[in-house]
Amino acid sequence: MRIIGVIPARYESSRMPGKPIADILGRPMIWWVYQQVKKSPLFSEIIVATDDERILEKCKEYDMKAILTSKQHDTPTSRLYEVSTKIEGDLYTLIMGDEPLVDERCFSLIVPEVFSGGYYVGALTNVLTSPTEVIDFSNQKVVTNSKRETLFISRSPIPYPKGTLDFQYEKVTGVQIFSKDALSFYNATPKSILEKAEENDLMRFVENGIPVKMTVSNYKTVSVDTPKDLVLVRKLLEEKNDSV
Repeated sequence: MRIIGVIPARYESSRMPGKPIADILGRPMIWWVYQQVKKSPLFSEIIVATDDERILEKCKEYDMKAILTSKQHDTPTSRLYEVSTKIEGDLYTLIMGDEPLVDERCFSLIVPEVFSGGYYVGALTNVLTSPTEVIDFSNQKVVTNSKRETLFISRSPIPYPKGTLDFQYEKVTGVQIFSKDALSFYNATPKSILEKAEENDLMRFVENGIPVKMTVSNYKTVSVDTPKDLVLVRKLLEEKNDSV
């Protein structure tokens, strides 16, 4: 099975322009993500998919394979679709370019044991451990059925704890996987109403009846969404390097 690791890297972030090439201990952030992905034996190929020449040049400088994709993509999944039209694979793993602390051991958790074609969509979740995390709208909470297939994803705390607290809140992470057919479906299907409301790509599949498998990962990471997050990640990586 040929699995392609894809790291989307958009330059024009609304909260932090140029985020993928922000400096972390002398290296661009995208380099740290790439190095973590490289540690996994899972991938036949690893690609940075960017929309900007400045990011492309940084990738060349640090010997990272990268391709230039359209500036018109408004979601990481849309950019991933373009990669799937240029690089042949059975499954495409999306690893967000703003998670430099991603653990390489997590990637194998979402690969199906058997894959014979057709639609396949999966994602990792992390269990939320504090009320602050639960009410943070940047953490996209998910509820699933007994097969661990997604029922709904929301920035609001779901489920609502009216009758019981005997459950765990989970958030969707930036590690997801798609078959080529699933990406083609995504590209050919209009953006759904709930996807627009929650700003979550995976809802396009959910609303159209395509199962999205969620797998809990114990490997937690930190997304860099703001300059404050960047300061925290620099500190964590500095401590990690000092301990080594």
